[in-house]
Amino acid sequence: MMCAMSRTVFLAGLTALTIFIFSLPTPRGFSISFLDVGQGDAIFIQSPTGVQVLVDGGASRAVLRELGARFPFFDRSLDAVVATHPDQDHIGGLVDVISRYRTGLFLESGVMSDTSVSHALNSVLIEQGIPRVLARRGMRILLGGGAYADILFPDRDVSGLESNTGSVIVRVMYGEHEFMLTGDSPKNIEHYLTSIYGSALESDVLKAGHHGSKTSSSEEFVQAVNPKYVIYSRGCDNRYGHPAPETVAIFKKFSIPTLDTCEHGTITFRSDGKMLRVSKR
Repeated sequence: MMCAMSRTVFLAGLTALTIFIFSLPTPRGFSISFLDVGQGDAIFIQSPTGVQVLVDGGASRAVLRELGARFPFFDRSLDAVVATHPDQDHIGGLVDVISRYRTGLFLESGVMSDTSVSHALNSVLIEQGIPRVLARRGMRILLGGGAYADILFPDRDVSGLESNTGSVIVRVMYGEHEFMLTGDSPKNIEHYLTSIYGSALESDVLKAGHHGSKTSSSEEFVQAVNPKYVIYSRGCDNRYGHPAPETVAIFKKFSIPTLDTCEHGTITFRSDGKMLRVSKR
C-alpha cells in the first residue's frame, strides 16, 4: 500500500447512490477482522486491492493497538470509517483513530447525540476536514477487486430516533461470501429488513446485533441470514451479561457455530472469493 500522501482519491457519486473508492492497486486477499477491543464493536475490512475500511472503533484506544498490528509503520491512512451509531462503545475509539490516521471519508447514521464523545468526534472531523456522508439504504461502496458493501439501513432521517434503532446496517460482499454487520440494531429493525429482503439477507457471517443482547438476533432474522458463523463482539465479564442466554439459545437451536472476541481475541476471515478461512488470535 502506498503512503498516505498519494494513495487514495474519493469520488462520492451520491446521485447514483454509489461511493467509489479509488486506490493504487496493491494486490492482496480480501479479509475482514472483528477486532478485540473489549465491550464494543470495531471491524476492519481490507479489499483485494488494498482499500481499508474501519466500521466502528470500540470504546477506547484499544482499537489503535489492533490497527497498529495490521498496518505497516509507514501507513497512517484509512480509506473510509463507518460509525454505525454514536454510542461510546462504537465511537469512543474513533476520536483517536481519526486523530492518528488520515481518513478519506466518514459515513454515519445521522442519529443526534449530545454526549462528550460525540462532541469530541465531531470536533476532530471538522479539524481534519474529513468529508462526511449520511449512510442510506441503496448506497453501494465499491472497495475494489470485486469487493463492495451495501447499506441496508437507515432508509430515512433517523436524527430523532433512539441511537441503536438508527444503526447503520452494512452487508459486505466479495466473491461467494457475504458478511452482515448490524451495529446494535434491535429486533423491530431486523423484522423490517426481513420483510423487505427475505432470504436475500443470507450471509456467511453474522455479527450478532448489540453484542449478543436479547434485544437483537430474532429467530426470523437469523433464519433469513442463515449464517455459517456468528460473531459476538464483546468484553469478558461485561456488566450487561452479553451474550444473553436467549440469544445463545437461538444460535444453538439452529446449530450455528459462534465465535467470541472475549474468548478468541480478534477473529479474521480471509477469502479468495471461493474459499473462506477463519483465524483467531
